[in-house]
Amino acid sequence: MTAFAEVRFKGTRREYFTAPGLDLRPGQWVVVEADRGEDVGEVTAVGLIAERKCSSSGGCATPTPDRKVIREAEGDEVARLDDLREDEHRVRARTRGLVKKHGLKMKVTEAEWQHDRNKLIIYFTADRRVDFRELVRDLARTFRTRIELKQIGVRDEAALLGGVGRCGRELCCSTWLPELKPVSLQLAKDQRLSLNPAQISGCCGRLMCCLMYEHRTYVESRRRFPREGRTVRTSRGQERVVAVDILQETVTLRSGSGQRRSLTLDDLKREVAEAPRD
Repeated sequence: MTAFAEVRFKGTRREYFTAPGLDLRPGQWVVVEADRGEDVGEVTAVGLIAERKCSSSGGCATPTPDRKVIREAEGDEVARLDDLREDEHRVRARTRGLVKKHGLKMKVTEAEWQHDRNKLIIYFTADRRVDFRELVRDLARTFRTRIELKQIGVRDEAALLGGVGRCGRELCCSTWLPELKPVSLQLAKDQRLSLNPAQISGCCGRLMCCLMYEHRTYVESRRRFPREGRTVRTSRGQERVVAVDILQETVTLRSGSGQRRSLTLDDLKREVAEAPRD
């Protein structure tokens, strides 16, 4: 029997639950304990895999989650999610109107009903701290439920809304990427990529997450090559390394007279080994 389960809700929101006495598998829809009620989500991982994901992502505040999976969801309960998702369009529009009414500098990104409508989460972005106490009161009176306003960053916003990247595929952060890790400009420098922000930034306006995917391969491959600016002794004498091409595995050298030539890394190693010693 499954003792641990990862459950996905709307967008990229995932939570972890115990599942005592239940035999669960990924892809099942389940009813889980939620804040003052119940919610419905899809099982994405079970057992040891779910436990490891919880530990690595920091999703578990305690070794064992406080909430549990109650049972497998019925067909009509899963179908009701479509009605909730449809009503969230109205919620977003009404919330944006109230934000404008209160003159708050915040952007309403998304809304999410809890399955039993006992809670409504409003996601928003803002450049600075926002005093939304009056807004929460208006929202509670309007929708007659418990309101949670959750501020997120622009990268989390892209993951929540989804989209298509410059590669032509759906955004990694909204489909499969388990967590958003910091991406630095050094990753682009190490891979000899353009440092033009327009070319290495994603839909969120931040550096693309995929800059991390091949970084380790580039770093490890780069160690096989001599550094630019280094002087090496070859069969032709002293030459300076002016450029390396990791993908083509070539090195460009310049002699003392200014002549340039390119050769493969293997040829360079052979010439260095055959070079006369003083």
